[in-house]
Amino acid sequence: MAHTKHRKQSSRPARGAARSGRRTLRRESPTTVAVLTDPADFAAMRGYRSFTFDDHPTYLRQIEGLLRSLASRGVHVRVGPFDPDEYAEYCAGTGHDPDSSRSRTRYAADVTTTGPTVPYTGQPLALLVTELEYETGRQATWERASGILADAGDCSGCGDDLARTSFDRASQALMRLLEAAGPGHHHLVCSVPAEDTTLLAAMHARCDEQGMVHLVEAEALVCCTVLAAGFAEDSPGGLVLRSGAGTGQPPPDRPDEVRGWTLRDGWLQPLTEAQVFNAYCTDAESGDPVPPEPGVVHRPGFVLPPPEDD
Repeated sequence: MAHTKHRKQSSRPARGAARSGRRTLRRESPTTVAVLTDPADFAAMRGYRSFTFDDHPTYLRQIEGLLRSLASRGVHVRVGPFDPDEYAEYCAGTGHDPDSSRSRTRYAADVTTTGPTVPYTGQPLALLVTELEYETGRQATWERASGILADAGDCSGCGDDLARTSFDRASQALMRLLEAAGPGHHHLVCSVPAEDTTLLAAMHARCDEQGMVHLVEAEALVCCTVLAAGFAEDSPGGLVLRSGAGTGQPPPDRPDEVRGWTLRDGWLQPLTEAQVFNAYCTDAESGDPVPPEPGVVHRPGFVLPPPEDD
């Protein structure tokens, strides 16, 4: 009896430690929640009887409650988009029943591992949705630009290394531009025409007094890929650099400066001050003039020696 009692007492800490370990693992295991951010997408999902939500605002409030609950337990949460069309294709390709909550869970787990996601850190849901839409657009732009580069590298007579060369040149162009811009905060926007659309990529960067460039790698990757696609296609794209308060930093003691370049002959060619003014003060869609923004001065782009000149 005493031996049996001793065994029971010694097993309790083990079971307790196991339960504690499982709770710790649950907290440390990341969770991804796929969200229907668009009312039209929500309406499309209502065609499934197993999807029991009645209206989009209520659905979003419940999603926000779920996110808060997970975060309060110390769970690392990321949020990704739920696309009804992709979901239907996923179910058709995998043989899953689309009218099943289990299928929706599997889709969310599989798709969000490679798709765009943003971390939930307690921000309001409206802000979270905006961040997710931005991230979704950024990844779509990167995928489209990457496809252009891949096609350029595969085309007959182009040479196998065209894509790699274009990407290397784009990387050098961005770094040389930021280094030449000097200390401060900078915002770059690169635009490249691509068939029925225009690829747009933006990035923030900070140059310190020692000449070091600090940037967000994900932003830089997309911007570099878009610029490389423009180089590979010899596209009449452009790049705008804005330095100063308009980059989201506290107001400086001098106005923002805006400079511009056009893509030509596989490199960045500087625009004149008048060309920068016209480009910055013209509506891209309508072509109508736009009043100059207060606190902004337009400068000519500076010359960036191409790699061949080194």
